[in-house]
Amino acid sequence: MKNHGVVISLLLALWTGCVGANDTDQPQELVRNTAEYVLSEVRAHKAELEKDNSGIYRLVYEKVIPHFDFRRMTRSALGRYWRRATEEQRRRLTREFRELLVRTYAVMLLSYSDERIEYLPFRGRPGDKRVVVRTKVFTQDGAPPVPIDYRLHRKNGEWKVYDVVVDGVSLVSNYRGTFASEVRKGGIEGLIASLEKHNRELSGNRERGDG
Repeated sequence: MKNHGVVISLLLALWTGCVGANDTDQPQELVRNTAEYVLSEVRAHKAELEKDNSGIYRLVYEKVIPHFDFRRMTRSALGRYWRRATEEQRRRLTREFRELLVRTYAVMLLSYSDERIEYLPFRGRPGDKRVVVRTKVFTQDGAPPVPIDYRLHRKNGEWKVYDVVVDGVSLVSNYRGTFASEVRKGGIEGLIASLEKHNRELSGNRERGDG
């Protein structure tokens, strides 16, 4: 994927606009309602959030994280190596992968600049277990719109996002090659250590105010 930062910032920051969905279109309603709340909070408190990033992390953890299935995302990103991991390693991998995405996304959320979103007609039927919410994002520079598809599945009676496809490229699949490379070099523990190191670096940047 060409720009991880842009992709992560689009995960939910761009889930806004006039959806025009029916009440029965629950996945679109979930996308819209979550985004409208998050973005309204960012707009209302942007200055203080930029001074103290702890608020944006708290907002993401409380309002965004519950709508993602990070275990499934981690399992898909790890591919065949998931079977080699112990249950404890799977929990650690899921935790670190979630932290990686959250830290990157939270900072990028602060740079949201009111891009225009077009929601394509929702195609879903009662009883569907997996659906796709399709959108197009129009940026301020007049470039061609970027298609972004959100893949959701029903888990324990709730809709959860398990992948985001930006301009035809899957976020989860994009990490698969990197994860496989780390596992080949240092095994499952090597991948966990690499993710932990990267998250510590991101945390250090945040504390120093580097974004």
